Amino acid sequence: MNTMKAIRLHEFGGPEVLRYDDVPIPEPKPGEVLVRVHAVGVNPPDWYVREGMPNVPPAMRPPLSLPAIPGTDVSGVVAAVPADVDGFSVGDEVFGLLRFPGLEGSAYAEYVAAPASDLARKPAHVDHVHAAGAPMAGLTAWQFLIELGHDHPSPFQAAQHRPMALNAETTVLVNGAAGGVGHFALQLAKWKGARVIAVASGVQESFLRELGADQFIDYTKSRPEEVAHGVDLVLDTVGGLGSSRFLRTLKRGGALYPVFVAEYDPEEVAKLGVTTSGTQVRSNGPQLAELGRLLGAGTLRVAIDSTFPLADARRAHERAARGHIQGKIVLTVA
Repeated sequence: MNTMKAIRLHEFGGPEVLRYDDVPIPEPKPGEVLVRVHAVGVNPPDWYVREGMPNVPPAMRPPLSLPAIPGTDVSGVVAAVPADVDGFSVGDEVFGLLRFPGLEGSAYAEYVAAPASDLARKPAHVDHVHAAGAPMAGLTAWQFLIELGHDHPSPFQAAQHRPMALNAETTVLVNGAAGGVGHFALQLAKWKGARVIAVASGVQESFLRELGADQFIDYTKSRPEEVAHGVDLVLDTVGGLGSSRFLRTLKRGGALYPVFVAEYDPEEVAKLGVTTSGTQVRSNGPQLAELGRLLGAGTLRVAIDSTFPLADARRAHERAARGHIQGKIVLTVA
């Protein structure tokens, strides 16, 4: 048994290019452990890679050769530990964001060779499906809001991102609050004591209030910039051309953090007396262990939008393309 099932890309394109192949089980390199995968989280970079990253400038695209196994978020059980790795043993249940922001996570598979530094022990009372939904989305929210945790320069700005301190005197607005990053950001802000305004479509209101939202804005009925005022921090998980409207919700001295690239008029930013700042999430086992403790304690929870067998990765990507996701999409591995 030296082969496994995996989803591979042989060409770039729509969900139909995801192929269910037989491939060799990977051999761990120095510093890596072999993980028997039980579940895989589906994230936006997965479909960006599948499409060939057409919206990323060529100079900023990480190298990727075909055929390639996509995916970065895994939860599973350690199957082999080389002699040079300490801290993990065969049989340990682990979860992790693998090799990001590189594109060689290779998570859509029955086995993956995972850098030990990218892994943390899975909380005992959190199943593999929910654990697989946590790494990228949870670490993105953590590195934007709580602690950056690294000194790598951002590809999007010259200054190092420095999260604003959150407390009971802080009001945080989360745009796209029902999505993967958004629902973690809402919960982390509440954990720090902040007042949270959640922006999403109306069908998400009860879900977001259950997570702790103090105020809800249905963007299909109201313009957030006309409803919310005096906000200390906006985390915009949607980004794009409409992001600049959230500048007008901020008090002087406030900040807007775009998770996805967005452009703002420097004159407007200066006139309003606010700042903008972003970063790029990176794999971080110790931070994931902190998230794991919060998940294990029930302080954070992972919402699951839907699950699909690994062989049906195409259907998972089609679900993602329809949008209005509540939490995370996860692939299950038998």
